Amino acid sequence: MAIRPGPLTEWPWERMGNFKYLVMAPAVVHGAHRVATKGWGDIDVAYALILPSLLLRMIHNQIWISISRYQTARSKHRIVDRAIEFEQVDRERGWDDQIIFNGLLFFFGYLALPSVRHFPLWRTDGAVMTALLHAGPVEFLYYWFHRALHHHFLYSRYHSHHHASIVTEPITSVIHPFGEHIVYFTLFAIPLLSTVYMGNGSALVFVLYIVYIDFMNNMGHCNFELVPKWMFQVFPPLKYLMYTPSFHSLHHTQFRTNYSLFMPFYDYIYSTMDKSSDELYESSLKGTEETPDLVHLTHMTNLQSAYHLRIGFASIASKPSDNSEWYMWALWPLAWLSMAVAWIYGSSAFVVERIKLKKMKMQTWVVPRYNFQYGLTWDRESINDLIEKAILDADVRGVKVLSLGLLNQAKELNGNGELFRQKYPKLRVRIVDGSGLATGVVLKSIPLDAKQVFLHTGTSKIARAVAMTLCGRGIQVIMKQKKEYDMLKSQMPENKASYLKCSSNNVTKIWIVDKIDDTEQRMAPKGTVFIPITQFPPKKVRKDCTYLSTPAMKIPETMQNIHSCENWLPRRVMSAWHIAGILHVLEGWSTHECGDDMMDVEKAWAAAIRHGFVPLTKA
Repeated sequence: MAIRPGPLTEWPWERMGNFKYLVMAPAVVHGAHRVATKGWGDIDVAYALILPSLLLRMIHNQIWISISRYQTARSKHRIVDRAIEFEQVDRERGWDDQIIFNGLLFFFGYLALPSVRHFPLWRTDGAVMTALLHAGPVEFLYYWFHRALHHHFLYSRYHSHHHASIVTEPITSVIHPFGEHIVYFTLFAIPLLSTVYMGNGSALVFVLYIVYIDFMNNMGHCNFELVPKWMFQVFPPLKYLMYTPSFHSLHHTQFRTNYSLFMPFYDYIYSTMDKSSDELYESSLKGTEETPDLVHLTHMTNLQSAYHLRIGFASIASKPSDNSEWYMWALWPLAWLSMAVAWIYGSSAFVVERIKLKKMKMQTWVVPRYNFQYGLTWDRESINDLIEKAILDADVRGVKVLSLGLLNQAKELNGNGELFRQKYPKLRVRIVDGSGLATGVVLKSIPLDAKQVFLHTGTSKIARAVAMTLCGRGIQVIMKQKKEYDMLKSQMPENKASYLKCSSNNVTKIWIVDKIDDTEQRMAPKGTVFIPITQFPPKKVRKDCTYLSTPAMKIPETMQNIHSCENWLPRRVMSAWHIAGILHVLEGWSTHECGDDMMDVEKAWAAAIRHGFVPLTKA
């Protein structure tokens, strides 16, 4: 929203939420009725391209979003090295509004202009005329309108909404109040309507002109330099006819320079080109290599998790993954396709996120595998190969710590990471499974006045640590499985083992759970508190019980560039396993935490609190 919103700020369908696409219903109904009554033969080229072109634009924009987020997470060609936060993602959620608006205008324009119905697919003279009219009137009028928007009266009421994003993403290009978009479309209509009235218009020129506008808009706001230098060397005048991402980024950081739409020659003519434009282009193109201090290695979970990655759908990634949007079902074919591509061609982990905590730099890498694949015995070797490759890559790059997230540290897969420590004893990068801090978070979630707890399973590393600590405090730990009970008791000192009990009569209302099914949950007394010790949350079957989060903590306010949620966790909440890697770097701990080794629980917890991490629950 602008500083002082003026008239025509909101889109007409803003209050409709995701149901805003219903405003296109007249176009869909009209097309269906036309086909039903007159047949497909009555559909001309221009009419047939209206709805498909809207879908094409959405796909085009989404591709730019994904590429930009991927490149800014990993690329040395990043232009503005500042943070993007949830506020910007929420503000830019409506990037498709202008596509809907254009679709309506094209539909009603088609009905109002009979000559459009006789458009051929292509006319070269119309394409040339469109290009000339864009370079002339459109660029000229836009330049002066843009300068007017930077006058304090219009800026505070309209354009400040766009400039709230200092660090731009491709979709930032179309985040304007409704009133601004009316003017922009009026300008872009000059070449299109001119060809209509001159009689040399064509359907494909209309579509390609809009694609050109989208392409240049997205490129100019992508925040990484991608235009090669040789293009300007081969054709020097190109620098006046095409801007670069670094050229336009200066407009968002300096505000009073580089006003041009796509062709900078008006900035040259009227002396508004930023003097550092060429220098920034050169430095961004050259770039600087960046080595993170920490790499958190995770993987995809279910089929839809590909959308939830930071490089997926921005609005979906900004919410916990268990808050699925109603339209996600329509994307299942794409989910299956992405899974197949990842399985066949996913030969290494890829970067999805870059985070900063003061001077510390972090990246999140994703192994291109899904939960179900980790359960396939015959696929474990290839998954371990991917994890090993990521560890060695991090080691070569000088990464200090690599934390293993989700199933990348599964005991049955690689012994909580011990496989890699044994295989490469001279690793410089520290492997961290985060079990010490995760144990601390679980223990701090148990009420201080608790006298007994039910331990659902005692086979995991964290379960054993929790049980031993509780027994050491004189809290009775009840287990149901005799085999697990005997194994755990044999590992305890006698003074602690006396507090471990095997019983099938569970009356305690504090349950420490791992993978618990629906039937077992229904056996819990009313009012039970389920405390997960695993990285995956249990299915919430009971409405009369309380389910705590998987081990996690709120992150410090000083942690920057957080604009996506970590799986099912709320905003600005991070898993204990991820935080453990951060603490390893901040504290300078030089030991591995993998296999049977675990950081001192109290030491890890104290370090987390000291560095500003906040518990989600208080004991």
